[in-house]
Amino acid sequence: MAFISIENLTTRYNTSKGLVHALEDVSFSIENGESIGIAGESACGKSTLGLSIIRMITNGKIYSGKIEFDGKSLLNLSNSNFDNDIRWKEISMVFQGAMNSLDPVFSIEHQFEEVLSQHDFQGDSKKLILDSLASVNLDESVLKKFPHELSGGMKQRVVIAMALILKPKFVIADEPTTALDVLIQAQIVNLFKQLKKDGHSFMIISHDLAVLSEVAEKIGIMYGGRMVEFGDSKDIFLEPKHPYTKGLLESIPVLSKESKPKYIPGIPPNLVNPSEGCRFYDRCPEAMEKCKKDPPKIKTKSGYVLCWLYE
Repeated sequence: MAFISIENLTTRYNTSKGLVHALEDVSFSIENGESIGIAGESACGKSTLGLSIIRMITNGKIYSGKIEFDGKSLLNLSNSNFDNDIRWKEISMVFQGAMNSLDPVFSIEHQFEEVLSQHDFQGDSKKLILDSLASVNLDESVLKKFPHELSGGMKQRVVIAMALILKPKFVIADEPTTALDVLIQAQIVNLFKQLKKDGHSFMIISHDLAVLSEVAEKIGIMYGGRMVEFGDSKDIFLEPKHPYTKGLLESIPVLSKESKPKYIPGIPPNLVNPSEGCRFYDRCPEAMEKCKKDPPKIKTKSGYVLCWLYE
């Protein structure tokens, strides 16, 4: 049995313009100890996938699908059971814009204690906090400080420490290296590598494919609310199948090549009223007439691709 398995997950948001089809029939699975990277452009459904797993969708709902985690069906649990037994204890999340999620008027220690209080922790809170800080290479000195007294990298590590404090089995990190300079990004990447060695499993959501290549065994490529390609990291980077995956990889500058990075022309689809068929159709250089119909899920060496080219 897979450590986490998602089948045909569909999530939509209610807006004044209608339902936003943010996530449509997304499926994948990973084993215990593995980590998955989720890539794709803005508004493709990456964050919605993470929020759906931890059941924190606002102004919308999960319409269908299954989320199996460590032998439990998460969508069948009551809200109280999920709050008491799963959220933050088994699955936690580092939210997008995490550096701004710390309360500026409370010390770091107070904010750690608030997390533990919310989840009814009864043990030695000081030791647990210090252990969590140590896991992200921070010491006791940060506890008496306020968020504005910390650097961007330190704030990011504090938020990661908060996500790890109850020793969850699975951590969802949404854009954990965004808005950080290159040196701090490297520190965060090395931190995730160390946490992997310590036995944590992650879902890393990022625009940065280079970051994902370093920390994730599996990669899922999102476009227009669908996971258009999924597989082993090596296969995705060396043998991409979907034209969108190829376009993403061709947009990355490579110092050893004289050719310039390419871009994908066009704009993302309107998910309030998405067209039938492949959602990449209008931007795809290899589009065919039959691409106007929903693409088949074709098995690949280590996963699958949604594309008529491989029918």
